[in-house]
Amino acid sequence: MKDLLKLFLAFAKIGACTFGGGYAMLPIIQREIVEDRKWCTEEEVINYFAVGQCTPGVIAVNTATFIGYKQKKTAGAIAATLGVIFPSIIIIMIIAAFISGFAENTYVIHAFNGIRAAVSALVVNAVVKLWKSGVKNAFGLGIFLVVFTLSVMFKLSPVYFVLASIVAGIIYYKAGGKVE
Repeated sequence: MKDLLKLFLAFAKIGACTFGGGYAMLPIIQREIVEDRKWCTEEEVINYFAVGQCTPGVIAVNTATFIGYKQKKTAGAIAATLGVIFPSIIIIMIIAAFISGFAENTYVIHAFNGIRAAVSALVVNAVVKLWKSGVKNAFGLGIFLVVFTLSVMFKLSPVYFVLASIVAGIIYYKAGGKVE
């Protein structure tokens, strides 16, 4: 039970510290789960992000579920998932109670402008860390460049890019490419 509480609280902290959606949680998950708690490796978290991206739901919630499951099976998945969504539920309920005057408040508008800029910096930081651990050779660089270019040019679901990358990785391996 103590471990489940640790999972819940760790992900509640992540959920409470995040503004800007699921992608904004990625650097916090990486720091909290990989660096501080060592519950997962960097490579495992990247894999969870990838799978979380192509499964239904919010990427951060999916990632929390995967990490919780890795730690304590189904009970861990439930604890981590509830932990990561709990702060949002509380905040949304509070905002909903005051929404009519809240959304047009000048201070709130300016605060969110600042938050969006900070979240953008955090996401770029997460991308740099993911780049360092995910793009390890020319093949990885090629996949990155193709997916990045196509994702900018076409509004396709990330699922297609992930699935195509899976197929490309398997073909690369079957053709004698090295696994790193």
